[in-house]
Amino acid sequence: MSDSPLDVTYPGTLDCVHCGLCLPVCPTYRETGRETSSPRGRIYLMRGVAEGRIPLAETVVEEAYLCLGCRACETACPSGVQYGALLEETREAIETAGLRRGAGPWLERTALRQLVAKPVRLRLALTLLGIVQALRLDRLVVRWLPRAVREAHALAPAVPPRNERRRLPEHTPARGARRGRVAFLEGCIMPELFGNVNRAAVSVLAAAGYDVWVPPAQGCCGALHAHSGDGEFARGLARTNLTAFDLADVDAVIVDSAGCGAALREYDRWLPGDGAALAARVRDVCEFLDEVGFDAPLAPVRKRVCYDDPCHLVHGQGVETAPRRLLGKIPELELAAHDDPTSCCGAAGIYNLTHGEMSRAVLDRKLDSLVAAAPEVIVTGNPGCLMQLRAGAEARSLTVEVLHPIELLAASLGVQKQGLTI
Repeated sequence: MSDSPLDVTYPGTLDCVHCGLCLPVCPTYRETGRETSSPRGRIYLMRGVAEGRIPLAETVVEEAYLCLGCRACETACPSGVQYGALLEETREAIETAGLRRGAGPWLERTALRQLVAKPVRLRLALTLLGIVQALRLDRLVVRWLPRAVREAHALAPAVPPRNERRRLPEHTPARGARRGRVAFLEGCIMPELFGNVNRAAVSVLAAAGYDVWVPPAQGCCGALHAHSGDGEFARGLARTNLTAFDLADVDAVIVDSAGCGAALREYDRWLPGDGAALAARVRDVCEFLDEVGFDAPLAPVRKRVCYDDPCHLVHGQGVETAPRRLLGKIPELELAAHDDPTSCCGAAGIYNLTHGEMSRAVLDRKLDSLVAAAPEVIVTGNPGCLMQLRAGAEARSLTVEVLHPIELLAASLGVQKQGLTI
């Protein structure tokens, strides 16, 4: 096992007892029925590489990236296998070895490094996309482009108007009796495509009695980079955020994107010791409001609502009941259960762009479950899930709104009503 590219991963693979409880919750195993496309099958491959029995080659690469990284297996696992960490370490070894070649992986890494992680460039790119969309030029051109590009175009959200993409103020004071002070992660994608969600979160936190500080020097959390195997770049982004967030006078670091929250909670693993303090303070916005006993007066929202769990909130952070309890506080809101709430929707960061066919198969299962529950509104707490479910609903011509739970709370409080018809 000496000098194996997966030496660091090997101890974690030994926790797997191959019981098979992960199989029925794994999206790719449910679709393919292949043992190698299950968590325990992939762990067997990782262990084989570490022990020198299996080469770090095509089969391992294919299965490592076919996985959605939803971490449902972690929730199901009785042995506490940290599968998400094993997967990221394996992908990093693959990238270090240069085993993903071709235009696709190059474009992925370039976009993540040079666009997503660069706020000015990302804003400019989305502004140009917004102009193209407004002039409908994309509709004229896309029909002549390759199938993969057409499918990616179908997933692209409409770029919001400029006023909805304005950045949050650095300081927002509490309204009413002051209860404390929190820091807020604005993110990279959220302000550009889901600015209303960020503003709703800050408004609700202020209404709950908290001063909200948005550190101006913060940056991308690094989640997408870590998931793609670009671990060193992700750790660099994490170091920037460690410097930006002064924890001396904040009760918590609030995040309204499940994927970002899960990444920040992993900073202690990414940067052992240095990242522990920040990781320990991170709270999802719904988790925090539930913990502190949110009790502001709420107006009725007469809607039938299905809450769908983002993978990196329910499996990555262990937050399941808090959003449901908050939604349950809204008068006349009917919270309807559906049969498959904690399974992946198929978004998985940029998975719906890199593995379109599998992503659509996973999404179809999710939509079938939601359609059976007949909601008027679907709520979920992650930008990728919001885009995926909106695109799926549009493709099926469903008359349903897809929103973040904090938007429902903001509408019920009367502080923001964009995106919701009540």
